[in-house]
Amino acid sequence: MKVIVVGIGKTGLTLIEMLTREGIEVTVIDCSKKIIDAVTDKYNVTGVEGSGASRETLKKAGAETADMLIALTAVDEINLLSCLQAKNLGTRYTAARLVLSDLSLEKDSLIKEYHIDYIVRPKIDVAEIIYNNIGLPGHVRLDSFFDDAIQMLSIVALKDSPFCGKSLLDLHKELNGSFLVAAVVRDGKLFIPDGNFVCEEGDNVYLTSDQEGVAETFKKMGIITTSSKKVLIVGGGFTGDYLAGELIDAGKDVTIIEENIQNCKKLMEKYPKAKVSYGNAESVEILDAENISKKDVVVSITDRDEANLVVSMYAWSVGVPSILTRIDTVAHAKMLHKVNMDITISPCEIAANKLYRFARNAQMKDAKNEILRFNTICDSLAELMEFNITENCSHLNIPFRDKAFKLKKDTLVAAIIRNGEMKIPGGSSALQVGDKVFIVSASKNKIKNLNEIFR
Repeated sequence: MKVIVVGIGKTGLTLIEMLTREGIEVTVIDCSKKIIDAVTDKYNVTGVEGSGASRETLKKAGAETADMLIALTAVDEINLLSCLQAKNLGTRYTAARLVLSDLSLEKDSLIKEYHIDYIVRPKIDVAEIIYNNIGLPGHVRLDSFFDDAIQMLSIVALKDSPFCGKSLLDLHKELNGSFLVAAVVRDGKLFIPDGNFVCEEGDNVYLTSDQEGVAETFKKMGIITTSSKKVLIVGGGFTGDYLAGELIDAGKDVTIIEENIQNCKKLMEKYPKAKVSYGNAESVEILDAENISKKDVVVSITDRDEANLVVSMYAWSVGVPSILTRIDTVAHAKMLHKVNMDITISPCEIAANKLYRFARNAQMKDAKNEILRFNTICDSLAELMEFNITENCSHLNIPFRDKAFKLKKDTLVAAIIRNGEMKIPGGSSALQVGDKVFIVSASKNKIKNLNEIFR
């Protein structure tokens, strides 16, 4: 597969690393020769200096025969034009990142007008992830995949966690919950566990569950969610604005601190039910004036990591139960992880992961693989895949506990959808024609077709 990446910032670098790791042929376009030289020195990629909106530059990069172009410059209009030019030259798929608020809200019309196959909107994505995780304690994160068909909880096993010191088989018997431990990451190493696996303090445990099962799982594991009634948003830019609207519609008591006076005026007019304060939130006096210690949730989403760190660390010090932080630098995220006060959300990482999945799904579609949809999980150490079960499945109607049902190492059936109903599998489960099945497997296994999951 040949992919052209236009614009090499943090998102571009993250995406290039992911694509080249999979052996995908990458050509990069950037106006800076210095950036081109740095990227081509570090990765096995081809570099072209110039504008991605230029037909001549795109021709030099091979757009006439490329499988995909991904536009990631800081200017939305250039990204849109790059995609249109590439499509006209013959590039099969195009994708663009949009960061401007007005264009982000016109996604559907832009896809049609510019013949774009995929658009990522990091600022909206950040707001939606925050909304879904508001009220969760710092060691828990909830993600949904495949149009909410399956939900995955990521839980750090704390010292007093029900996970620690007991086998997963005993844990499941004790809690009798509709969940499955699909993966565990310990010190950067992936484990696809069986029933005898014993979790340790500090493990990152990944569970699959259906939507109804999540609340039940929280209750049985003693995970306490806050009421999330009183929410303080620090940063009233586009993401803060979008999030405030969602929260106010949900009946939350919202306070916004914003350092741009024009944004403050706009927010006050738009959200009369919210309290909007003007000032620099890095000031402890301003945070205290807004009664930060009395808030259920603090969301820090300014454009500056340092400001977000200051706000979140102070919120943690005064006992705020739920803290969500926008962080773009890995080192900064690790600082918060050390004290279990994340959830951290990185717009760059979100965009790179979404674009990587789009590229891989297109690659598998062209190769006529059986995977319906694909996602990376566990910091890209594992993959979550969706398959249809047909008569060609080599292990039909065999109970999972049967010795004849043998899965490849580091592979697990995470969930089954049968007749429109999600089922978390157990030992008596079996694959039937017509099922949709979700498979978790180590990325190194490189599963492409259903029967490859079996030994």
